[in-house]
Amino acid sequence: MISLLNSIPAPVISYIELGPFKIHFYALFILTGIALAILIADRRLVKRGAPSGTALDIAIWTVPIAIIAARIFHVATHANDYFYEGADLLAVFRIWEGGIAIYGGLIGGAVGAWIGARQAGIKFWSFADAVAPGIILAQAIGRWGNYFNQELFGIPTDLPWGLEIDVTNPAYPMGLPAGELFHPTFLYESLWSLLGFAVLLMLDKRFTLRWGKLFAIYLVIYSVGRVWVESIRIDPSDVILGLRTNVWSAILGIVVGLVIFYVQSRRHPGLELTVLDDSKGKKAAQKPADAVDFED
Repeated sequence: MISLLNSIPAPVISYIELGPFKIHFYALFILTGIALAILIADRRLVKRGAPSGTALDIAIWTVPIAIIAARIFHVATHANDYFYEGADLLAVFRIWEGGIAIYGGLIGGAVGAWIGARQAGIKFWSFADAVAPGIILAQAIGRWGNYFNQELFGIPTDLPWGLEIDVTNPAYPMGLPAGELFHPTFLYESLWSLLGFAVLLMLDKRFTLRWGKLFAIYLVIYSVGRVWVESIRIDPSDVILGLRTNVWSAILGIVVGLVIFYVQSRRHPGLELTVLDDSKGKKAAQKPADAVDFED
């Protein structure tokens, strides 16, 4: 108990074994977050007139492309960790060991969502707004996978919530004595994302944000917190003009979010009357437009 009051202990295990299979907690947290994001998006779309199960139909495209893009982005921005003399190149594919980039996932997810929304007969921006709260909640949950992998922690600290890291962990910084405590950046980002989840729901209820505007605010909220979290992380990263690549990604996320909000506000100043896109989907006819519930 005294230890818990002075630090966050390092996890004892990072996976469980079921017969011949290893179930990594990292994967469980990621999958749990994805499942909740889909459920939240579907509930929000149904309230606005879409057939039940639409979010799952879109997610069949979104999730695989997002995961692949997230891994590619991570490997590309941490090339020195994967490509060196004598490196095990198969490590590139061992995603369960950690290493997916959220901004890469957003890029890939946007591509998948665009394809899936067209197939489902749903407007792309309508789906983006519906899933935005679920995405940031999924990120809050997924960060706990980093805790169990003992990765992506921050600089040393003497704060009472300092994070313990096993000195035998390959990520333990060379030159530091055993028993050092580190900023639990996984926890900071998780808490920030939970706050963002609440703020997005509140803003949507108050202002009925549509046409991609809620998604734009999600990008800004998440990216602002990510800039700070990245600035105190200690794990190796490519640096461009003095800033970590993920800081640049977060800055770009803020800019993109502001641009989307500005452009969509000018293009669509009125209410979005339906999420259905009759001209492009196979499901649009399942519910007539005059039956749409305009309010969440």
